[in-house]
Amino acid sequence: MEQPAFVKAVAHGLYQGRLRELIHLLKYEGMRPVAERLGALIALQVMLLENLPQQMTVVPVPLFAAKRRQRRFNQAELLAHSAVRVLKQQRSDVHWTVAAGLLERRRATESQAGLTPHQRRANVRGAFFVAQPEKVKEKDVLLLDDIYTTGATARACAQTLRRAGARSVWVATVARAQRQEMVEVPMQQDVAFWSSGFVPAARSA
Repeated sequence: MEQPAFVKAVAHGLYQGRLRELIHLLKYEGMRPVAERLGALIALQVMLLENLPQQMTVVPVPLFAAKRRQRRFNQAELLAHSAVRVLKQQRSDVHWTVAAGLLERRRATESQAGLTPHQRRANVRGAFFVAQPEKVKEKDVLLLDDIYTTGATARACAQTLRRAGARSVWVATVARAQRQEMVEVPMQQDVAFWSSGFVPAARSA
């Protein structure tokens, strides 16, 4: 498999059970306050990453303009603002800024749900671009989204950011889809695992 353009990816837990329900409440029912709790869960995992840069540009995965107008918000953007607020409260040494709009989705894509890994990659290929590359050049970027499934979206976004000059790209999501061959375990014992390595999820309080 081709090495992804991001350094590491981390998620709070599996896309199932209560976590899945909370994501759906935010994403499809428009319950924006849920983003505060989910963003805090992302922040918890991000703080455990080793060698994470102290100064980062946090980039939410964008929605296509028509979908954003229909939904009236971008869940990834809400999660990013929540996660950064928690990170700043917990870590006075970090200097992170949310850069919503830095990465844009220039064409509509099909929903990734129900597509094969190959179809997912083709679906998002060439869909993203950086309108102002000077704002990402030589910057360390944290790409943030709600769900990591096959990694097609994360890879496409990371490639776009790196081509625009980003020094490094890291990925953080609320949940990840479970590989069929993985055994179900309690969320607090789960790990986020991809070809770039694995990052243990923190145990829940």
